[in-house]
Amino acid sequence: MGRKRRTSSNRKPTRSVRRPNLTGTVRLTEGGGTVETAEGSFRLSGRALREVMNGDIVAVSVQRRAEGGKRAVVESVLERAHAGIVGTFSLAGPLGCVRPLDTRVRADFFVLPSDGSPMRYGVKEGDVVSARIVSYPTRLESGTVTIERRLGGADASDLGIRSIMARYDLEDGYPEPAVRAAEALALDVEGALQDPLRRDVRGRFALTIDPVDARDFDDAIGVARTANGGFTLSVHIADVSHYVTWDDPIDLEARRRTTSVYLADRVLPMLPEWLSNDLCSLRPGEDRLAMTVDMTLDANGALKEASVYPSVMRSRVRLSYDEAQALFDGVPGAAAEHVARAAEEGVDLVEFLRCADELACLRARVRERRGAVDFDTVEVHALLDEDGEPSALTVRKRTAATSLVEEAMLLANECVAAWLARRDLVAAYRVHEQPSPDHLHAAATILVELGIIDRVQALAIAAGEQAAMRAALADAEGTPASELVNALLLRAMQRAVYRSQNMGHYALGAQAYCHFTSPIRRYPDLMVHRVLKFALARERLGAKEAHARACALTGTGASSFSSMAPQLCRACSERERVADAAARASQKVEVARFYANRLGERFAGTVSWVDALGAFVRIDETQAEGLIHMRDLGDEWFDLDERTLTLTGSATGRRIRPGDRVIVEIRATDELRGHLDLALVETRAALHW
Repeated sequence: MGRKRRTSSNRKPTRSVRRPNLTGTVRLTEGGGTVETAEGSFRLSGRALREVMNGDIVAVSVQRRAEGGKRAVVESVLERAHAGIVGTFSLAGPLGCVRPLDTRVRADFFVLPSDGSPMRYGVKEGDVVSARIVSYPTRLESGTVTIERRLGGADASDLGIRSIMARYDLEDGYPEPAVRAAEALALDVEGALQDPLRRDVRGRFALTIDPVDARDFDDAIGVARTANGGFTLSVHIADVSHYVTWDDPIDLEARRRTTSVYLADRVLPMLPEWLSNDLCSLRPGEDRLAMTVDMTLDANGALKEASVYPSVMRSRVRLSYDEAQALFDGVPGAAAEHVARAAEEGVDLVEFLRCADELACLRARVRERRGAVDFDTVEVHALLDEDGEPSALTVRKRTAATSLVEEAMLLANECVAAWLARRDLVAAYRVHEQPSPDHLHAAATILVELGIIDRVQALAIAAGEQAAMRAALADAEGTPASELVNALLLRAMQRAVYRSQNMGHYALGAQAYCHFTSPIRRYPDLMVHRVLKFALARERLGAKEAHARACALTGTGASSFSSMAPQLCRACSERERVADAAARASQKVEVARFYANRLGERFAGTVSWVDALGAFVRIDETQAEGLIHMRDLGDEWFDLDERTLTLTGSATGRRIRPGDRVIVEIRATDELRGHLDLALVETRAALHW
């Protein structure tokens, strides 16, 4: 509905009153926005985009459009998600103007002539600033800000990353009280073993496998074959909860951050460095406190039994993923030092890895049979040289080495979640709800229109049948349609979140799931460890001993933790979303920097997506993604058909759609915003599905 005007001489024109019937959270992209409500996700009407920001809580009315579909109209903003912006400063007559670096924000903000903040901070034309919002834009008025910090001139090498940190309210460094509290902690193995729950498993062989540049090692594994053809698997996880007690300075800061943030050029850790990189890190050859899950599986990879307990362990070998893969591939002399070290322990390292790989393959089949859906996404990462300049772009791919670790961690997480759920314990479960039928139907419709699946498959996907989704992903694997199928089905999924009660995990096909394996970098894992310890003490040592331990684990006891858990889970879910967005944005900054000196160069690529902005293209050479804006597609206007994801030239009828092969030219880069702008040079013959 639009605005209705009354022209009575006694009354001013008024806007018609629409009664909001839903509340939801705004999610913006550069191409538009949606609002997530209890009844599903609805696209926002274009007029609303100027007055809302990503994450705002809004009241909306949902209206059916004449051309089909529904749109949400924002009636009021109930809660603002952002108190400030990061942008470039310029002068607009007597006003200062701050143009947000976040291109999802559609409105510029102004600094009033009476505001002396630009002069106070020495801000010049073109500087990047952090500004506090004084008033938000409406449909009738612009928003205003006051400058709080000058981040730097446009020529600073790390300005893009620092702008992202300011945009997402991220901090480098750690508060002094928490650092001092961490540095006062020390390893006391004998003291820890006085706990009747803790077991000494230092005699077992275990190893860590991590990226080559990892600094903290929070998980180790041990695997062996059993006499009846089955397997034993042990997963050891750093026992952070032994050191970080409820409401101490470290805990309060970790609870505020909720997660480590991995930016392209730095890590913003959840815990102080002494804990994350030393005392809790499962470094080879050093005794460490851990939480251990022992699992027994049959010859088909089915879980037979599992137990969890605090332990003292010692990792024997530290492999990088590349070293482990080289051993799989039989590279002569690969990881020779580690092979010799394992041999001293009576372990054939290559056979150990083959055993773990065999179990991982069996577990993947178990998950597939029960309905798990695995998505294959492309993640481009920049490699930085000693001067912090991007020297290469890489794509992290799944290998046998990464898969064996992933499957071990998935199983440990499931075992712990099942243990908690059987006892109906309040904790931090990882919940993934079934996708909305409307979203699945929309994705399936596009895939049918493009000829990737037939209508029978589409009906099954729309009904939420995981087997149909797996089949579509498998059929598309290795074809030009692969990325599109993954993207469409992934977009149709709900986002996994943390909940204090178990509700299952749709994509994994698991009745219960939690995050247990990374307490160094995720607060929900630390919550799970605390609940586990409390419950173990209650079951094995009695109520009196459990109560005595409760203060260090969950404040004043289980009832107190239970009341706080829902709020903590919500905060962890939201901060995870922020951390993921910041990490992606930082990589885009480095991609733009990588191509800044390659303007005018031409590359082959594939159209990966189209929307109202234009066509997104993934470059073959690096897998980096850039955008061909509508204006750079050619000398005609292109119309977007959202139903078939097709751009059609109004004069020639020329079509551009995902999967088309193209030659593009690097037209421009915007390092602050992480934009890579391309120009279309040539469209090759479209690749048919």
